[in-house]
Amino acid sequence: MNKKIGIIGTGNMGQAIIGGIKASEIFNNNLLTVFDVNRERIEKILSEGMTLRVSEDCKKLTQDSDIIILAVKPDIYPAVLDEIKNSADSSKIIVIIAAGMKISTVESFFSFPVKVVRTMPNTPLLVNEGMTALCGGTNALPEDVSLVEGIFSSLGKTEIIDEKYFDVYTALAGSSPAYIYMIIEAMADGGVLQGFPRAAAYRVISQAVKGSAEMLLETEKHPGELKDMVCSPGGTTIEAVSVLEKRGVRSAFIEAVSACSEKSRMLSKK
Repeated sequence: MNKKIGIIGTGNMGQAIIGGIKASEIFNNNLLTVFDVNRERIEKILSEGMTLRVSEDCKKLTQDSDIIILAVKPDIYPAVLDEIKNSADSSKIIVIIAAGMKISTVESFFSFPVKVVRTMPNTPLLVNEGMTALCGGTNALPEDVSLVEGIFSSLGKTEIIDEKYFDVYTALAGSSPAYIYMIIEAMADGGVLQGFPRAAAYRVISQAVKGSAEMLLETEKHPGELKDMVCSPGGTTIEAVSVLEKRGVRSAFIEAVSACSEKSRMLSKK
């Protein structure tokens, strides 16, 4: 697909997206241009053998690209949007990945109907196992959203959702890697307490988490049913599950998702 893609920002997310595009068979990666005020990041990427077109500034990149991905921190968005607003036109697709950044906020920077696609990837994007939600703005056509989805599908799975669900999605997928890492760390601590080597504990627990998730996706069974398959009557697993229930793990996760969703809503209102 001969669309010119420009990426502003080459931090972790930006580099992951660059890697996905370069590895993808969907897009012509010779048409990829990047820009970052931190020249050292660009030099590091180039030193690793990746060939890229490097733009002199945000304005030039916007003029030369069909799809512009803003891979910068949320607090940098206003400055970047202010800089590129006069270099874009109604044919460009502006892709946002910042938490709490609404489509309407981005659209307000432009004096013409601009195509905006909002996305929310999570950090497993860095190992091509990301989960990315997408939503097109008022002026974005279905084919525009499909183009952007093609980029992120090269880095994991995608889900097109209504923008009103983005705050909840943030809690369910955007932030959830942190919850999972906490679980893995805590379980490993329990193993170490029982004399199990920590490094081995991280490996076996991580594989167990990965396998459990794959089993849920493959079988499409209710998670409660899969849990029951492991809980033999009077066995070891139901003993552990009983402790987790007594300690309120289930309600703690429900409250955590609710708190995260509400925080995201607050950020969106700023």
